[in-house]
Amino acid sequence: MKNLTIGFIGLGLIGGSIAKGLKRANKEHYIMAFARHKETLEAALSDGAIDEALDGVNEMLLRCDYIFLCTPVSYNEEYLAALKPFLRVDAILTDVGSVKGSIHKAVKRMDMEANFIGGHPMAGSEKSGYAHSTDHLVENAYYVITPTPLSPKDKVEELKELALSLSALPLILDYKEHDYIVAGISHLPHLIAASLVRLVKDKDTPKQTMKLVAAGGFKDITRIASSSPVMWQQICTANKDHIQSILSDYIRALDQVRMAVAENHDDAIYELFDVSREYRNSIADRSFGPIKKEFAIYCDIVDESGAIATIATILAAHQISIKNIGIIHNREFEEGVLKIEFYGEEASLQAAELLTQCRYTIYRR
Repeated sequence: MKNLTIGFIGLGLIGGSIAKGLKRANKEHYIMAFARHKETLEAALSDGAIDEALDGVNEMLLRCDYIFLCTPVSYNEEYLAALKPFLRVDAILTDVGSVKGSIHKAVKRMDMEANFIGGHPMAGSEKSGYAHSTDHLVENAYYVITPTPLSPKDKVEELKELALSLSALPLILDYKEHDYIVAGISHLPHLIAASLVRLVKDKDTPKQTMKLVAAGGFKDITRIASSSPVMWQQICTANKDHIQSILSDYIRALDQVRMAVAENHDDAIYELFDVSREYRNSIADRSFGPIKKEFAIYCDIVDESGAIATIATILAAHQISIKNIGIIHNREFEEGVLKIEFYGEEASLQAAELLTQCRYTIYRR
């Protein structure tokens, strides 16, 4: 990959992660960025994620080969108008929004299709902001690319190479197909998670016992309910037609489940779980999508002073880095009460083997 000058408008979780990833892939890329908060730019400069902080959308962007638009989807059209005078004839503007229809329609209306290639790295976190960005956020995640009819083919290929340099998996789709797909596998799950959390909150006992005993299963499927409400409000507005259609199908499916439970249709209930299990097990485990894969083990420990420190010392002595560690108060794995999370699958496998050799009982799921 040749050395490029790359601009960023917005430097949150996704923008910051892509900037860091591009710098990791090629330190000779020259990266400049504009963000609303000066603290973000100062942090990015300090991290070495960017080389230059911009004080606005201005002529400095004329130096860029690529400009990544990483702002909330509702701001895209406003920024398109501001960026248009500062796009070189051979420069490419791309975005990272999870809804493509609105921006594709806007670039067509503004006669910018020859300079635009849509993008959506299908990775993320329930956390937001530059502080949570990493240089490996999009590793092994699909990076959807949605060209316009006028997007230069060589630039589409070059953007694919940029995605590959981030260790992502580039996938070219029509923007309409993209929006239908993400309505089902991303937008609907966020609505389900948020609705379920709201339901439990409203139906909890006066002593909040549901909240007290909520364990792994509930937390796993509702983790994404912690995502930015502003971002998801905008996404639901931008992709409302596809979301409304697939949400209606889901509501009908839930009503069928309700009837099967109410009328003791055991075969229908069994089929629901059986078909769902088979299909879920056929989905490859990659660190992308609405529920990011965790690399964790569960370890049975004696409840005594220094027990956690001993395990951390054993792993550190073998250069195994821990991402997170904590006590699980509900014992889903009989005696397994310590959850240890790692940055990758290989580290989790090594840790499990090592701790097993040290006579700890390890559970995985």
